[in-house]
Amino acid sequence: MKLLFKQRFFSWFDSYDIFNEAGQTVYTIQGKLDWGHCLHILNAAGEHIGTVQEKILTFLPKFELFVGEQKIGEIRQEWTLFRPRFTLDCGGWTVVGDWMEWNYVVQNASGNKIAGVEKQIWNWTDTYVLDIVRPEDALRVLMVALAIDAEKCGKN
Repeated sequence: MKLLFKQRFFSWFDSYDIFNEAGQTVYTIQGKLDWGHCLHILNAAGEHIGTVQEKILTFLPKFELFVGEQKIGEIRQEWTLFRPRFTLDCGGWTVVGDWMEWNYVVQNASGNKIAGVEKQIWNWTDTYVLDIVRPEDALRVLMVALAIDAEKCGKN
């Protein structure tokens, strides 16, 4: 399953449309004014299904992940020298990026690939392709990509 994660060109807050391979909008992301990044995920019907909330006052970036109103875990950036690395406390996933911080691989505890996240660099806005092995992991993989993008925006 592939999803295209594309930031809107004119947006006051983080705002994204997420498309499937057929070009249909499957998720909409709405950023809310808050301390740190707060991203609400809506399904195709416009119903709120998840949230990515940045925790502030932490040494390294940390984001809480919610499905509905239930917290399902956190994603934390780890201290590394050359390649960005993130750890998810839900499901034992890890995220390893390339040295330019454009491409990432999400792996389970056994090292099996859950998804690949690739940044397309020749676009006006931040655009990522999410290549997800199992469709049932799509929402969590999307949350991971949103947290990493928010972390990168926070650095710049």
